[in-house]
Amino acid sequence: MKILITGAAGFIGFHLVKALFLSGHEVIGLDNLNNYYDVNLKLARLRELGIDNISDSQIGLKINGLHNFTFYKGDICDTTFIDNLFKTEHFTHVVHLAAQAGVRYSITNPDTYIDSNIIGFYNILKNAKQFAIEHFIYASSSSVYGNSKKMPFSTSDNVDQPISLYAATKKSNELFAYTYSHLFNLKTTGLRFFTVYGPWGRPDMAYYKFIEAIMADKKIPVYNNGNLERDFTYIDDIIKGIIKVIDTGFISNSENENYAIYNIGNGNPIKLMDFISTIEHHLGRKAIMEMLPMQDGDVYKTYADISDLKINYGYQPTTNLNQGIRNFVEWYKQQF
Repeated sequence: MKILITGAAGFIGFHLVKALFLSGHEVIGLDNLNNYYDVNLKLARLRELGIDNISDSQIGLKINGLHNFTFYKGDICDTTFIDNLFKTEHFTHVVHLAAQAGVRYSITNPDTYIDSNIIGFYNILKNAKQFAIEHFIYASSSSVYGNSKKMPFSTSDNVDQPISLYAATKKSNELFAYTYSHLFNLKTTGLRFFTVYGPWGRPDMAYYKFIEAIMADKKIPVYNNGNLERDFTYIDDIIKGIIKVIDTGFISNSENENYAIYNIGNGNPIKLMDFISTIEHHLGRKAIMEMLPMQDGDVYKTYADISDLKINYGYQPTTNLNQGIRNFVEWYKQQF
């Protein structure tokens, strides 16, 4: 296999690249290194992969990293660059993780989401079709379920009521993929991620902000007065799941024989206040909490039905919250 990983300097992308090249796959990584959060964290991830000394002007630069890893700095919205990348590298598989993340940011910066999550997604998708990619795997999100009261969330549920622009773009990705699967027999698999956490994580995520604030004796914002639940999923479990999908190959779970959509989560929602207590335990410090109302675009609870992924791919998350938070706290203290 020759696998393109977009968003290779991102949280999930970084871990996936590392796991894939260590297992012997040839991996091409792509990232534009935008400044949505601290670029230094993205550069530090790349250094772990053997990529260093990237200049701001080096758009389209090809750099060889560790083992079978090659990195390109480039933008998925750059049509010419993406077209040439597919022509040059002859991928067999694509895992498309690059996207503008963040529910709340999408309310104040909607144009960024249209560019990256719609135009950028289409650029990758159309080339996957044009160059007969064997399997196109892409990141969707639990956000597509909105404030559905049906639990657990199932991929057979109606998801036509997104409550953030971010969620709307992810639902749009699924529709584009479905259409290409139907019209062009392109095998597409969407993975709806559920609150991924762990070492090297994104600093805009709540758990990262909580730990940062508690260590600095600052207040942490606790929305909806703490009455929230999330299906927190440790990064290693996510990576093992993605690799199972890559290595096993495409398996449809829909009426379209070329289209699949799966939840990839822990299948065990955790109350926000229990989550905070676990962080306090491993830091050995108490949080100073500022109780706040619900935020626009946020959801009350996420809970993944992962039965399809278990049955078709043998997916089984094994990292509990206590171990996952301990691992993150240890990594954070080493870094800072």
